[in-house]
Amino acid sequence: MKTDELLAYYSRQPVVAELSDLLAAMPAGEIAGLSGLAGSAPAVIAASVISGMKGAHIFVMNDKEQAAYFLNDLESLLDDMDAGFQRKKVLFFPSSYRHAHDFNRADSANALERSRVVGKLASSAGMKVVVTYPEALAEKLLATSFISRNTFHVNSGGVLEMDEIIDFLDDHRFERVDFVVAPGQYAVRGGIFDVFSYSDDHPYRIEFRGNDVASLRSFDPGNQLSVNTLDRITIIPDINDRRIMHKRSEFQLLLPQDAIIWLEDMAFTADRISSEQQKAATAGGIADEEGNWQDTECLFQDGDAWIAGLSAFRVVEMKRHPEDGSRRVVMADMLAQPSFNKNFDLLAEKLKSQHESGYKNLILSSNPKQLERLYSIFEDMAARKGDAAPPAFDTMNISLHEGFIDRQSRLACFTDHQVFERYHKFRLREGFGTKETLSIAEISELKQGDYVTHIDHGVGRFDGLEKIVSNGREQEAIRLVYKNNDLLYVSIHSLHRIAKYTGPEGSVPQLNKLGSNAWNKLKNKTRQKVKDIARDLIKLYAERKAASGFAFSPDSYLQTELEASFIYEDTPDQLKATLDVKRDMEADNPMDRLICGDAGYGKTEV
Repeated sequence: MKTDELLAYYSRQPVVAELSDLLAAMPAGEIAGLSGLAGSAPAVIAASVISGMKGAHIFVMNDKEQAAYFLNDLESLLDDMDAGFQRKKVLFFPSSYRHAHDFNRADSANALERSRVVGKLASSAGMKVVVTYPEALAEKLLATSFISRNTFHVNSGGVLEMDEIIDFLDDHRFERVDFVVAPGQYAVRGGIFDVFSYSDDHPYRIEFRGNDVASLRSFDPGNQLSVNTLDRITIIPDINDRRIMHKRSEFQLLLPQDAIIWLEDMAFTADRISSEQQKAATAGGIADEEGNWQDTECLFQDGDAWIAGLSAFRVVEMKRHPEDGSRRVVMADMLAQPSFNKNFDLLAEKLKSQHESGYKNLILSSNPKQLERLYSIFEDMAARKGDAAPPAFDTMNISLHEGFIDRQSRLACFTDHQVFERYHKFRLREGFGTKETLSIAEISELKQGDYVTHIDHGVGRFDGLEKIVSNGREQEAIRLVYKNNDLLYVSIHSLHRIAKYTGPEGSVPQLNKLGSNAWNKLKNKTRQKVKDIARDLIKLYAERKAASGFAFSPDSYLQTELEASFIYEDTPDQLKATLDVKRDMEADNPMDRLICGDAGYGKTEV
């Protein structure tokens, strides 16, 4: 089964139809209840509802961990949705702080995520889904009036003076650098203007021809290659910057009017928001980067204000127990996934009894190999016991946090990590892709006098950056010094041809001479040595191939069950290594293989 089939199945169920009709008819300020849920069913129900409903949907979970698991569930369920819904559109709105209640240690990655969410909510296009938690909602944001006045728009084909955008960025504390690698930076190289806004994952590149905007595109700061061509870009400053002394407002006041707020527990969320404000006040205040202390009441809201702000929206409270009847409640009838203690016989009996009772069994796993193991295990069990057929179940190649049994829709969803009591880790985007910017960062950190190697010209000495004119256009280039003080200029678009010189520690390399054939001779000589080594290895492996060895039998039922019960899921590299070793062991030639990996990387399991 595919995820769109699961959502289509639930869209026909009474609980989803009733909730969808209720939300469509509800006026702002009313609260609907959704009870009787279990496991990851809230994510499945919510995904089924919002797949047929436009607008903004804000999910407030009780803490960051639950929010992260709910985020991953929604990503898995909505990833294959029709109408071009993309995983990156499920947004996460975190707290500004690196550690809980450490109010003076802001995290730049979290600041970027918060700004991205506000920027996406401000746009009018498409459906928007945001997952958050009380600590993030407790922090106030710059008011909508400030954001709208301090947002800079650039249109492709428009007219814009470069000094105008530079003045805007300087006023909003953007840093001018040689190469843009992080949010809040900009660089100018002739008619090329790079800027990393707080509203997107990638920096923008504006190409000027005079005062005309010739082109707009986003690009990868690591290799300088374009990602997308754009018609319009929006530059947003850091809306979490505490140095900006301007009126701040609650997160809910920045939401569009058609937004629906989905809550796990309204009273609990309000208490956590108030607690966060009190803890910030008890900490003695909050300092900005310049050491100025600010009133926490200006930066944090309390739970009562948050509750009052909900009156402008439709609200769904997803409590997992029956309500007291004070509001209209949509009732589900679900049970949590039972514990099987890694017992396949117990699991098989459960699947059979449920199938006989009219249930559709569904086993979920993000690892296709694990699903293959399960089929193999149940087929072997049926053969050993003389059963006519293994238990009936379908599979889905996605991962949800927790399984559930829906007694209304007669559907049982079991997750493989719960069957095998395997720890299920959530995934959050940590930062803005700094690994991708490593090559640019390394070049930026080179000091004059450092040795580098150019793939075509050999060893030279780094001598800084210089603006040169090429084909009538000014651009930034790297200046390398070679023997006899010969100079070589390398465009920033050819950085992949340069590497920092590595050699024996303390040794000083000899500079190559430009135009000579010495470097090519050295490369050819090295290439010949590599060929000689390869020839000897081929001869050695041919001799080993001709020898006979012991061929092990293919995997048995016990081997498959053992692998399926491992506590941790195999990484792609571990799985590949395992399959390669098995293939070697089952061949009738001697095995010659070495498993390499750092400590704790799974060599023992393999």
